Amino acid sequence: MLLGGCFWAAGSKLHFSLKLQLQAYFLVHDDIMDGSHTRRGQPCWFRLPKVGLIALNDGIILRNHVARILKKHFREKPYYVDLIDLFNEVEFQTASGQMIDLITTLEGEKDLSKYSLQLHRRIVQYKTAYYSFYLPVACALLMAGENLDYHVDVKNVLIDMGIYFQLQDDYLDCFGDPEKIGKIGTDIEDFKCSWLVVKALEHCNEEQKKILFEHYGKADAADVAKVKELYNHIDLKGVFADYEDKIYERLTSSIEAHPSTALQAVLKSFLGKIYKRQK
Repeated sequence: MLLGGCFWAAGSKLHFSLKLQLQAYFLVHDDIMDGSHTRRGQPCWFRLPKVGLIALNDGIILRNHVARILKKHFREKPYYVDLIDLFNEVEFQTASGQMIDLITTLEGEKDLSKYSLQLHRRIVQYKTAYYSFYLPVACALLMAGENLDYHVDVKNVLIDMGIYFQLQDDYLDCFGDPEKIGKIGTDIEDFKCSWLVVKALEHCNEEQKKILFEHYGKADAADVAKVKELYNHIDLKGVFADYEDKIYERLTSSIEAHPSTALQAVLKSFLGKIYKRQK
């Protein structure tokens, strides 16, 4: 079976059903853990008066439907067990990324000096990149009869793409239009190890760092405004624009180096959908 055709099958049955099912489960629980207020322009599910913490059980039901859908459509396929293993591994990776994210913001543990690009990459690689980008293509490869161990280069490109996607989320959380992105950003208030604060720490002088340490992670609107003012003063918008151009060039080069034109087309399609996105 051609990979392109197999990817289309994966897109129609897995990417649009299973991945969304898995993502819904992650996001329902993520919103509870982060105390978020909106998601896609609507109140978070657990914020609805008749839902509350019942949302925890709803998330579990969503996750269980992943296994049920896999069983219904792929039980007789030779790659069924590999698909089950893949989804289980990706869920573990995502939960691990969420754990690292959450324990960096515990009360009494908050320390901006611990934040680094290395820590940020570890969080977003596991929390976002595996399930958002690697999972659908890995499904397609398995359905085409491929051994995932022979496609580490494809995996690396997709992981880098997923990290880039999360960096965009970090940027939009601060500078995006809530009407467009569908939620009100709270990374500053939540003391998140965001790409923006990590880059700010790199670009700030000592006086600016004092401002950042004093105001970052506080819920008061005046504190948030101080942090955003600092971000603008050191031109983090320009820093991000420069990064975005460079990562696009690097990813394009890596994709074009792959011998399979079918895989090139899939990867370029992914990259084209997220490059310079505004929501």
